[in-house]
Amino acid sequence: MLSNADIDIMATEEFRQCVLRNIGRDPVVVALDKHIDNASLVATQVKYLQRAKHKLPHLYEAGCIIPPRAFEQSSSEDSAGVKAISGGSLLDLTCGLGIDTMSFAERFDRVVALERDEVLARVVRYNLGLLGKKNVEVVTTTAEEYLQQCDEHFDWIFVDPDRRSAEGKKMVRMEDCSPNVLEHMPNIERVADRLGVKLSPLFDVEEARRLFPCSEVEVVSIAGECKELNVYTKVQSERLRIVVAGVGVWEYDFEATTAVPTIAPLDIDSARYLIIPDVAMQKGRVAVAEFGRYAQIWSNNGYAFASELPEGKLPAKVYEIERIERYNPKQLKKVFKGVGVEILKRDTQLSIDAVRKATGMRAGSERMMAITAIGTDIWVVHIKR
Repeated sequence: MLSNADIDIMATEEFRQCVLRNIGRDPVVVALDKHIDNASLVATQVKYLQRAKHKLPHLYEAGCIIPPRAFEQSSSEDSAGVKAISGGSLLDLTCGLGIDTMSFAERFDRVVALERDEVLARVVRYNLGLLGKKNVEVVTTTAEEYLQQCDEHFDWIFVDPDRRSAEGKKMVRMEDCSPNVLEHMPNIERVADRLGVKLSPLFDVEEARRLFPCSEVEVVSIAGECKELNVYTKVQSERLRIVVAGVGVWEYDFEATTAVPTIAPLDIDSARYLIIPDVAMQKGRVAVAEFGRYAQIWSNNGYAFASELPEGKLPAKVYEIERIERYNPKQLKKVFKGVGVEILKRDTQLSIDAVRKATGMRAGSERMMAITAIGTDIWVVHIKR
């Protein structure tokens, strides 16, 4: 944990320039360099700035202070930037390292951010100065105290509750997180017109709708991983928003989540493409609504097979099919024994390890195939490289 004394040292221009001069070195070597004052602190910042290069590129470029624990718990700049809110004023109840706060500063005239940890609040103020964010006020207090005493009105309140217990256990239920948003709703509604809540990516979309009626639910994925589930209250029309970073945004009525696949015999001859829906589509349960217009789908979380693809980017991985055949371990062993094969699987309890053992395949990238159950049969989809 960093102390105020540490921040006194780290907030000097001399320290920052020393970090930037050593940014390309091994942090262990930096820590042992007797020619560097405060080498341990410099090495720690070099280490976390190196780790932040892709997650927090603006902080990396500016040589900001990055406390280790705050870095691990922070949003990425990519996920912060996709949140679909803007306006005149915003109150951020849970500032942390301030990545969401800094992003909101681009879309709001004024931002007030609360951080109960005095040292972390100092870090955020320092970093905001380096980044030229002049419309953010960081207040050292708790959300509970500020809401009780606040006589100002905001367009939005945003909250990303702490989902770790005192023992470090991950929490999912809103009632277990801090602050407990549901408990403070009367004060939240008094202080702001609308509320944005960042929930655990494990949180269920329907449960989010139940807790926050008349809301928009936003599911965000980055590089094939579900990163955020956000709720925005008091909307004119309820909707589900799927954000696949770097690909696009798709919006649906919630009725789309109840669409079920039409199970039909697989047309092997016409299946030219294998479609694997993005995790955000799976989380939102809208794969059938999106891909069922032109593809056969075997489950909302499964594979889709199409003869043609629509134009534009798709919220999915798409592979061209070489051929499809029923799963026959003996036949596969004759062809693929000892061959490095990347294996994908869905909708079957047959494990990848079991397939490798039965066929003699080894892990690798010489070939690629997908295995799935359709009806009572298990099928192998050979994918073109």
